[in-house]
Amino acid sequence: MERKYLDQVKSLESPPKKINIFSEKETKMMQDLFANLPEKTFNKIQNVRKKAWIQNYNKELDKIYFNKLKDVLGDFRMDNLRSESGEDYYGLFHESFSPLPIHVDSGFKEEDIIYKQVVTPLTPIGDTVFFKKRWYGRSTSFTIDKDELKFKPGSDQNDRSNKHLGDKEFDKKIHQKYLTHIDINNLKGLEVEFIYNWKVGESLIIDRSHIHCASCRIKGRKLGLTTFTKK
Repeated sequence: MERKYLDQVKSLESPPKKINIFSEKETKMMQDLFANLPEKTFNKIQNVRKKAWIQNYNKELDKIYFNKLKDVLGDFRMDNLRSESGEDYYGLFHESFSPLPIHVDSGFKEEDIIYKQVVTPLTPIGDTVFFKKRWYGRSTSFTIDKDELKFKPGSDQNDRSNKHLGDKEFDKKIHQKYLTHIDINNLKGLEVEFIYNWKVGESLIIDRSHIHCASCRIKGRKLGLTTFTKK
């Protein structure tokens, strides 16, 4: 996929940014919302449970969340799929028991001007590793597995690719500390730009073109909220 408005996408990019915009009470409201929402999917392979933030489950929290994001991001549109009634989801809660592999959340439509994604930790467990390399095609999971590369995705499923690879060997110390769940050969050519250590009360704003993955440092349950945006 070739992105139609690539120059505009790149003009909106900026370094990762940690922010504190949600109070302890508001964070607790998000945790409670997760507990009350219906399960959307449970991916047994990835060992992750996902729940979509459906509008009007908590109208007070809907308003708080949207307005606080707008204060930080300026004008934006949600890009988190839609409910059966056609309403935008406000985000995706992900409860992980195993670390997610290398991927990018760059969307599925070539005409979209992808913007920021906002990650809000709801448990203090784990890290997210961001690499310097960017990706402007469809949302993609990166692999060297020959069978996995044969996967034919649906319209809202990640592509599979090995085009993230390069010649430079990956840093063995970083691999040993953070990424033992990933074959080091699948990291060849990548360099770490930023490692975000999850902290409840913070949110992280990053460009959607960032290739990233979870660290292997998950002990038990890791719960977070991610919201994808576009212009």
